[in-house]
Amino acid sequence: MTYQIEAQARAEQGTGASRRLRNAGKLPGIVYGGDKAPVAVVLDHNSMYYKLQEEAFHTSLVQLSVDGNVEQVLVRAVNYHPFKQLVLHVDFQRVSDATKVELRVPLHFVGAEESEGVKLQGGTISHILNEVQVRCVATKIPEFLTVDLSILNAGHAIAHLSSIKLPEGVELTALARGEDLAVASLNGAKAV
Repeated sequence: MTYQIEAQARAEQGTGASRRLRNAGKLPGIVYGGDKAPVAVVLDHNSMYYKLQEEAFHTSLVQLSVDGNVEQVLVRAVNYHPFKQLVLHVDFQRVSDATKVELRVPLHFVGAEESEGVKLQGGTISHILNEVQVRCVATKIPEFLTVDLSILNAGHAIAHLSSIKLPEGVELTALARGEDLAVASLNGAKAV
C-alpha cells in the first residue's frame, strides 16, 4: 500500500519555530537520505496523527510531495508527546526502488485456536515477540509477517523465527546473525 502526503519546505528551524508550528496545528519534520541534502518540512498534524495510528503506514512506501516535488520515502522515526495525543516530529528517509533497508515489521499470529496444545491440552499461548527486524529492498517491505501457531502442542511448545514463512527477497536480521529466537510459546499444556 502506498500513501500520499502533502508537505511544505520550511525555512525557520529550532525549538521556538517548532513550538509555533505545533501551536498552529502543524507538524515539523525532516526528509533525509539519498544524494540530496536534508530538507526541513512542515505537515498537517491531524492527518499525520491518524495515518501514524495505522499499522501498515510504518512499513509502507510514502509518496511525499514537498512543494510539488514528489519523493518516495519511508517513515524512520516519530517523536510523541509524553502524555498528550500529539506528534512532536517525524523523520522520513528517501529511498529508491533498489535501496536496501532494515526496519521493524509487526507479527500477526494465526492458528492459536486450532492448536492441539490449546484445544485439547488446555494450554495458553504467550507472544514473546510482537515485531522483528527485516532486511530487504524498499519495494518488497512486507506489511506484516504471519506466524502459524497451529503446530504448537505439549511436545512442541515454542515457535521460532525459522518457522516464519518469508516473502521472496526478505530476510530476518536475527537469523542472518545465527539467532533463532523464540516468537511464541505454549504454557500449561498437559499431554493427553
